[in-house]
Amino acid sequence: MIEVGMVLEEKIFFVDRDLLKAYADASGDQNPIHQNEEFAISVGLPNVIAHGMLTMALAGKYVSDWAGGSANVREFSARFIKPVIVPAGEKVDLTVNATVIEIDGNTFKLEITATSAGVKVLGMAKAVVVK
Repeated sequence: MIEVGMVLEEKIFFVDRDLLKAYADASGDQNPIHQNEEFAISVGLPNVIAHGMLTMALAGKYVSDWAGGSANVREFSARFIKPVIVPAGEKVDLTVNATVIEIDGNTFKLEITATSAGVKVLGMAKAVVVK
């Protein structure tokens, strides 16, 4: 039974440079901060960072999987607050979970938490789903 305050099962996605390259090719976002370590550092970043929309897409997959498909997701929003840092040769975590904060019949409002290396990367992340 789903209740207000219930914390949904955590999901860990792994992000590496191969995924960033694949996302860049699929999305057309070839910004070098997502693939070129030297460039990323030259503009003040600690290393290559994941695309914000990739981060949000993975959090969205978490929501749609729980909802039983994307057709059941009525709203989904978040703010990008910190980057997911992706050093060469490493798989970094994007850890996502959610808490049920409101229930209205078969409609559930979720507060989503997304972290990488223990750092919150999405803020004000919320979803409304129908189950």
